[in-house]
Formats: sequence, structure tokens, C-alpha cells
Amino acid sequence: MIKTIAIDMDGTLLNKMQMVSEENKAAIQQAQKEGIEVIIATGRSFEEARYALDKVGIDCPIICVNGAALFTEEGKVAASHPMRPASVKIAAEFLEEQGIYFEIYTSQGVYSKNYEKAIDALVDVMVTANHDIDPLHIRKYAEDRLRLGHVKSIPDYTEILEQADLELYKILSFSTDLNNLDQVASRLNKDEEVAVTSSGRENVEVTSEQAQKGIVLEKYVNDKGGSMQETMAIGDNYNDVSMFERVGLSVAMGNAPVDIQKLCHEVTETNEEHGVAKAILKVLDHSVD
Repeated sequence: MIKTIAIDMDGTLLNKMQMVSEENKAAIQQAQKEGIEVIIATGRSFEEARYALDKVGIDCPIICVNGAALFTEEGKVAASHPMRPASVKIAAEFLEEQGIYFEIYTSQGVYSKNYEKAIDALVDVMVTANHDIDPLHIRKYAEDRLRLGHVKSIPDYTEILEQADLELYKILSFSTDLNNLDQVASRLNKDEEVAVTSSGRENVEVTSEQAQKGIVLEKYVNDKGGSMQETMAIGDNYNDVSMFERVGLSVAMGNAPVDIQKLCHEVTETNEEHGVAKAILKVLDHSVD
């Protein structure tokens, strides 16, 4: 019997309009009503995650930035797994040498040195998760999100790397040169203190080795006296693999890459077809239209 459900956001819970459908919202709330705990597990910052969830009134714990921070339902930090400043500095210097754009996620927000490339990176993540979406519409959405302060402009990363009270959660790098990006990922992966993954073909995400969705989810479930065998995870990309490897029921979205689908126990419908709702209702043993 499933007692906990972990759900990714982009390409999973969210549709191509970056919204939670009424079907997905209703299924989540039904699961909660029946005593199943729902937890969001996303690469997004807490602010970005809550921005989408608040629109539909979903309240639950959130694993943010791939596991770098865990927030309670009330929005309080329950745990964090920041990167060592030395690891961030080494990675940042290497990415700058390679001419690759990147952002730094911190406990005080997301920072970017290039506003236009920040928009491009956000558009890429969204288009990767929703292949048939209109890039022009998404660009307008990305610009609006940046204006709301979800990404802060900064002239130089040095000033945040030297702030002792600032936790450094993630480096998100972006490039259309896929060969170079693959080489960069391979190089960054040599640091045993970091985890390197991806939420889209044209990006690489670097966090602390302990900041992985599956690791944080497992500790959360165990600390509450639960079992990972009674946990379901729903996702669509490589930063969800650490969850898929640990849960009793792994569910890939219909829009997930084929190799991700092959890793999972089941494959549901796409994020445009309310795949999350259908996976949840199947577990609840409710009829699905």
C-alpha cells in the first residue's frame, strides 16, 4: 500500500502552461484526504515551486533544488545540504573558462550574471519538458518570472561566494553545444563531493553529493517511520533517477525519455494528459476516465 507520493514539477506535475491542472490538483487533494502524504521533489528553488503551487492551493512539504533544501508544509527549512564554497568556486571558474553560462542557487535566491541568458536557460528547461510548446509564449512567461525576482541579477559571483552566512545549493549550467556540455559534466563529476545530473538536454545541474532527491526523500520517509517500499515517485528526467532507484513504485511520465521510462515500474500518460492524476488515482484504486 502506498503511503507517500513524491512528485516532480517541470514536465511532470506542470503542463506546458507551467500550471497544475485541475485534474492533478484534485487527485493530490484526494490522496491527502485519504491519508497519503504528498511531497514535491523539484529542481526549482522554493520560491519558484511555491509560485506554481500557490496558484492552485496545494500545501505540502517540498524537496527543493534537487534535494539541497527540504521545506515543511509551513514553509520552514527542515534540512539543507549546501555545496562547499570551494567546490562551487572550482566549478564556477571551470565553467567560465569554458564559456558556459550558469546560475547559482542559494539560500537567499537564484543569482545570474546575464539576464538574457537567464531567460534562455529557463526557456530551455520548459521547452525540454514540453516539446510542442510555443517558445515565444514561454519566453514571455520566463521574463515575467524573472521580473518577480525569482532570479537576481549580479555583476560578479565573487560577492556571493564570499558570504559566510549564504548557503550555496546548486549550479545550473546551460549550453546548446552539447558535446562541450557533456565534457563539462564529465569533468565536474570528478569531484566526489558533488552530484552531477540534468533536467534537460541542454543543461547540467551540480549540487552537493547529498543533495539528491532520492537521498532526501528516503531520509524524510524513514524519519517519519515510513517505508520506501510504500512510497511512489513520479518524474520525467534524470534528476528523478535517485528517487526511482529507491522507491517501491517508480512511475515515469509518458513524455519522459525512453531510457527513463525503462528504469521505472510503470509509465503513465504525459504531463499534458494529466499523467500525475492518473498515476495517483490508480494507486487509490479509483476509476480513471
